[in-house]
Parts: sequence; structure tokens; C-alpha cells
Amino acid sequence: MSYLDHFKFDKAPFGLTPDPEFVYWSKQHARAKAYMESTIWLSDGFVVITGEIGAGKTTLLQSFLGELDDDVVYAVVSQTQLTSTQFLQAVLTEFGFKPFNKKKVELLDMLNMFLIEQYSVGKKVILIIDEAQNLSAKVLEEVRLLSGIETQKEKVMRIILAGQPELKDTLDSPGLKQLVQRVRLRFHLGPLDRRDTRAYIEHRLAVAGRPDGDIFSEDTFEVIYRYTGGVPRLINTLCDSALLVAFADDKSAITAEDIEGTVEELGWGEHEDSTGEHEAMPHLVTEKKPKNNYLVRIEVRSEGKPISEHFFETGRFVVGRAPDSEIFVDSQFVSRHHAQLTVSEAGCALEDLKSTNGVLVNEKPVTKLLLENGDIISLGTHELIYSDMRNGDAIIEDTAANERQG
Repeated sequence: MSYLDHFKFDKAPFGLTPDPEFVYWSKQHARAKAYMESTIWLSDGFVVITGEIGAGKTTLLQSFLGELDDDVVYAVVSQTQLTSTQFLQAVLTEFGFKPFNKKKVELLDMLNMFLIEQYSVGKKVILIIDEAQNLSAKVLEEVRLLSGIETQKEKVMRIILAGQPELKDTLDSPGLKQLVQRVRLRFHLGPLDRRDTRAYIEHRLAVAGRPDGDIFSEDTFEVIYRYTGGVPRLINTLCDSALLVAFADDKSAITAEDIEGTVEELGWGEHEDSTGEHEAMPHLVTEKKPKNNYLVRIEVRSEGKPISEHFFETGRFVVGRAPDSEIFVDSQFVSRHHAQLTVSEAGCALEDLKSTNGVLVNEKPVTKLLLENGDIISLGTHELIYSDMRNGDAIIEDTAANERQG
């Protein structure tokens, strides 16, 4: 019997991959979406959406994009640590061009002609820049200039900037006054409050096929809020881990005691947004001598050189380029949420989260696989070496993976 069968779910309720089907429309999420929608009928100025890590920006953007009419053409740029020329190339690539080996003036001319052509056939063009907090001042100035492209009647490029809270500080810097003058609407997406935290959990359970909402007992919601601070991504991690633990223990419902036990396994402290005090809430531990109850060790290598190691107990952990990933891999070949590891007493399952460049295990492409000791997971130029620690500290040997291939 699987996790889904045990709880009678149609689909996993607390997935970490953004899924518009599960979006919960709190008042602030609905308002942020309304601001984005305003770009369709108001062509002048920017809309800026900021939010904490895990607040739901990406899911919100996907929901917005999924509802656009056929007369809207859009591009999403999320790799933002770029030069001005690289940024223009990224924008044009998203619009279907192959703009490489061209000078900046040629790129600007290509984009200008494209925008005018789209306007002439009645199309609206939207540029969404995600992770915009990483844009340099020069690229932000380029964005401002792009927003000025116009016909005799109106601007032809609508722009949405989305990013982490640092984006607010960047935009308020003295050198970007001209850009800030073009910002029409700003909205900061904060964590959910206690009421919305409960409604969010019940909503996701209902979408997953359990509208009765009787899996989490009444006393769990306050505990969940205390340890997550109402941050959707943390709520998903905690609730999913609690369900995995309950499934392993053959329980049909989850109590506050179960949540406390799961929090202890995750190694979390109370969240600063729910207590007013900051306490460390590590998703992973990088001790050289791990505790005996760790089940998995992952060593990350780049070009054969070790760069980090991580130890995990039970739970689900994301590998990706997003800063909130439990295993952060800083590489252009790695998607923001590239893959996930699901660790249980039975072992560790690897799953590709619909990444752009895919996942290789022992040089073979996989979508989902139960890992074995010594397996080598390849993500672009990085390698993750898996060690099964259920029987004590395992010694990782690259030859173990080679023997599997043979």
C-alpha cells in the first residue's frame, strides 16, 4: 500500500513543486494576483511583487500565466544573474528567437521590432522577471528602457518584477529613482495568519481528495503554525513529513503529539514569525560526525571536488538552485526545484521535479528511483553521492555505482 492509498488521496496534498491546482486564495494572494492582472489592461508602469522564500510567489505566477487569454504573449526570465547583453538574449530567447552572437544594438532592434509587430496584430506583451532581487543596477536600467518602447498611443511592454524582500531594498537605492518612478503597484506577499494556515491545509487536503478534513486533529493547527510561521512551503514540508511518519506507523489520523515528533525529527525550532524571536530552523545538518539516527548522507561534488555534505533523517528534501532548497546547487544547469529526495526508514527515493535538464543516476536518465548505497546522481556538472546510513556510518565508494551499472 502506498502513502496515497493509506490516506485515500487522489494525489499528494503537500507537494513542494508549485502547482496552480492547489493554490489557496488568501486575501493577500488574491490581491497580488489582481495587481498582476492589472498589467493586461494598464500598459504603463511596472508591477512589483515581493515575498519571503516559500510564500507562494512561483505558484501565484503560474496561476496567473495559466489564465491568460490568447491575445497575450509572455516571457518569463528567472535566471537573473546576467549582464545587460545576456539579459536581452534571455528575453528574446523566451520569445522564440535565437539571439546569440549578436551585438547589443542588434538585440535591442530585434526586440523593438518584435514588440511593434505584436502590437500591430492586437497582441499584448508581458515580461515577467522572477528572482528579480538578483538583477544588477545596469540590468534594471535596461529593464526601465525596455518599458519605454512605445507606439504613438501607448507603451507596448508590460513588466512584472517578482522577487525576495531584498528587491524592495534594491529598488529604493538612490541610483534607481527613475525606475522607481515607473513602479505603479507594489505588493509584499507575507506568511499566512493562523486562520489562513488552517484553511490552507484543509484546502489542499480537499483538492487531494479528502474534503472531510478529518486527518489532522483539532489540536494540530496551532502547533503547525508555531513551527512554520504560516509560510506555505514550510507548512507543506511539515504536513507531508507528518503524513509520511503516520503512514509508517500505520496511523489514520495525526495529532499534535505527532506534529511535535515530526518537528523533532526535522530538527526545527519555533519559527520567528510565530514567536517574535528568531531561532535556528535547519532543514539539514552538516556535522562531520552525524548522529546515529541519520539515515542518509549526501556529498555534493563539482568537477570531482567535494563542496558540501548533508545528513538527513526522515522527510522530503529539495535539490535545486532556489535559495530555499535543502541541497542548494549553484549552477545554470540546475532548475530552481530540480529534484527531491524522500527519506524513510525503508530507504531514499529520488524524483525528478520536471527539471529542464533532467537527472542521471549512474549516467542513466531517471524520473523516479529508489537509491542504493554509492549511487551517483548527476545534475549538470555537479554530482551528489548517496550513502545509506541505516546500518551505521556507511563508507561511500564510487565503485559501488560502477558495480550497479555492470
